[in-house]
Parts: sequence; structure tokens; C-alpha cells
Amino acid sequence: MSPKRPLDWASNLSADFVAYANGRRIEEVECIIPDIVGTSRGKAMPATKFDPEAELALPISLFYQTISGEYVDMEIENQWLERDVVLRPDMSTACAVPWADDVSVQVICDMFNRDGSPLAVSPRALLKRIVGLYADKGWKPIIAPELEFYLTKPNHDPNEPIEPPIGRTGRKGASRQVYSMSAVDDHGPVIDTIYDYAEAQGLEIDTVIQEGGAGQIEINLNHGDPVNLADQVFYFKRTIREAALKNGVFATFMAKPIRDEPGSAMHVHQSIVDANTGKNIFSNEDGSASDLFRWFIGGSQKYTMDIVPLLAPYVNSFRRITVEGQSAPANLEWASDNRTTGLRVPHSGPAARRLENRVIGMDANPYIAIAASLACGYLGMMNKVEPRKEATKEVWEVEQPLPAALRAALDLFDEAKEIRAVLGEEFCKLYSDIKWAENEEYQREISPWERQHLLLNV
Repeated sequence: MSPKRPLDWASNLSADFVAYANGRRIEEVECIIPDIVGTSRGKAMPATKFDPEAELALPISLFYQTISGEYVDMEIENQWLERDVVLRPDMSTACAVPWADDVSVQVICDMFNRDGSPLAVSPRALLKRIVGLYADKGWKPIIAPELEFYLTKPNHDPNEPIEPPIGRTGRKGASRQVYSMSAVDDHGPVIDTIYDYAEAQGLEIDTVIQEGGAGQIEINLNHGDPVNLADQVFYFKRTIREAALKNGVFATFMAKPIRDEPGSAMHVHQSIVDANTGKNIFSNEDGSASDLFRWFIGGSQKYTMDIVPLLAPYVNSFRRITVEGQSAPANLEWASDNRTTGLRVPHSGPAARRLENRVIGMDANPYIAIAASLACGYLGMMNKVEPRKEATKEVWEVEQPLPAALRAALDLFDEAKEIRAVLGEEFCKLYSDIKWAENEEYQREISPWERQHLLLNV
């Protein structure tokens, strides 16, 4: 058999990439994976060196780090051997790197142990496994994420507060301008760049709106397969950051970057269809809500309480989830078309009946958050969990509020045997250890508020 010619794989790249490259030679390939945070790690190489079938490797220790880069000692046998794990490019994810100086390709890789088994602590493998549980029942989850983020002035000193960017009028962006087209136009160059980058990568945007915060934007994605949509969120976060930097501003996905401004969520709409017929199993033939839908809601109420650290992963995440709300409910009540509840049933016809999870923060890893949310609904349907009564008015104070801090949320997560069994104990143990380490690291910090108000007053 004759050897494969260099760049034979390039002939199978998407039409969007071909249009972007416009006949130019591909110079580089980035083989990337989403880490626990949800940012990209990986290897770059000249395009002539890339072979989709060749074995790539990374040390598993990249999953042993906190958000600050600190390594965490865990009860893992021979942890610091730092064994390699195998990367296999998923060429269906290959797309352009439109902010690169040369024509480049990025491709998401799946991760495996040397024996060929999926790497349990890989976020993408976790989501694939949860989707597989649905497939075993003849079901297919459908999701649609909403991405909220802030554009800000460049923040070079972490001790200084984050400020909105300067708009085309020369003034700072104003808050409380939700759905304002003028406010969207204020960020026109950044939005245009996002559109250009998205088109080059074959990423589809449903709508773009101005959210309630100063400089806060929301991008809605079309509904589809959970793994594909998680890949899109992963790509979009990098895309948005690069588009902002190209225009001299920052983009942040922090849950609560600016005091007294709304937080940023990743609301996820969820429905389940029969894999054979394509019919929404949340609706009966007569159009009424099915038992499965009711149990999905019940499971989302019961088990989401146990997996909050997967949806709100940092100390800052809990500054967004407050009783006052600001579109970030601190509860797991449910209702139709009610944005004060953590679980909302949007107004729709039977074919589009779905449940919106409004607890997830934009700082969450999309693979982990989507997997965890779907796992809660799955357990609800398997165990026929009945939900609490539908809320009929605004919901503020409740008997079972979400945990108010990361430490309290981790205590619940560590005792959540049923949902941990579905997500996988190996992943859950590693994730918990990382989050406890981050929480302890934060507790050692002295904040500007403490220096301002305690230094000379106590």
C-alpha cells in the first residue's frame, strides 16, 4: 500500500473552511482538548506533520491543576508518574482558526487510556457517556444553549474593578439597556468580528441581543446534539475572546464580573426525542405534557441540588446566584414562562416542549454542565421522581434554596452518591478535589474590600 500523501486529510475539510482558505496553503494544525475549566489545551504542529490516524499524547496531569495553575495532591495511585493519555482527533470538529496569521486548522480530540477505554475525567467523554445512557433507552437529547458574556475595558490590574467598554459615543456602556439595538450597535466592530470568525469556522448564530448589564451581550445558538453544541460553546468562547482582543477590549465569561450588574448565565434548553421517530417524548399524542416530562422536571429539582458545583464552579459563581435574582434564581422551583424560577418551561407547542435550566453559569465547562443537567433529568425519568407543585407567582424565598457558597455546594456534592454513580466516581472525586483546593486557595486571599474597610477601622 502506498504511503498517504501529505495533507490528504485536508480534502475532507468543510466547505466553510475551503471558502475561508480560498486556495491558500494550510500552515498549522492545532490538536486541542477541553480541560476541567473548559479552556483549550493541546499541541500545535506544521500541517505537513499532522496525521489524523497518528497517535498523539498529553500528560494526564493537565487535569490536576486549579484555575490558577496550582497542582493538587490527590489520592490517585502513582499520581506524579504523569502518565500519558492518548488523543484521537475528531475530524468532524475540524475548522479554521480565523484569528491566526497563517491558514490554520483546529480540531477537538477525544482522550483515551492506553487500553483504548475513554478517559473518565475527560469532560467530552463524560458528556458522551451521558448521551449514551439516553441512546440505550432509544432517546436522543436535544439542547440549545444561550451564551451571556461581558465586553469590558482592558483590565491590566486585578486590584482594579472591571469597567464597561467605551462605546461609539465616547461614553462608557450603560446598564439596563436590555434588548436595545442601539446598545448592540455600540459594540458593532466586535460583533462584526465575531460574525466573521464564526462564519469561517462554520459556527451558526441564532440571535444576538444586548443583555441587562453594561457591555453584556447574549448569543443564542440553534438547538441540536449535546456534544456538537458543547463543542460549539467551547469554540465560541475562544472566538469571542479573540474577536474582543482584535478590537481592543476584553471579553469575560466570569459569572459576576461587575458589582451591581447582572451575572452571566449559560441557560440550557433541554428536550428529548425518540431516536427512531424524532417525536418529542415530553409530549403525549394529544399534545399534553407526558409523565416523562414531569419526571424529568422532578429529577432536575431533586438532583441538581447535589451537582451545583458543576454548574457554578467558582467562588465568584455564587455572586450571580442570589435571592434578588437579576435573572439568576437561587431556587429549583419550576413554572411555565416564569424567569424567577431556576427551572422554566418556555411557551411552546407540543413538538418543542422543553425545560430550561437557568442555574448554569457562563463560567461552567459546557461539557460538564450539560452532562450534569441531562444526568439529573435522566435519573428523574428512571426513578419516576415527582416534581413539587408548579409555581404560580414570582419566586423569591423558598424552603429549599440553592447553596449560597461553593463550600456548602461541595458538601452536598461529596455526599451525592446516586448522581455521582451516573457521572462516574473517578471524575467526581477528581473534580471535587480540584474545587476544594481552589476554595482553600481563595480563602487565603485578602481582598481590596478588606483592605479598604478593615485596615484602619477595626
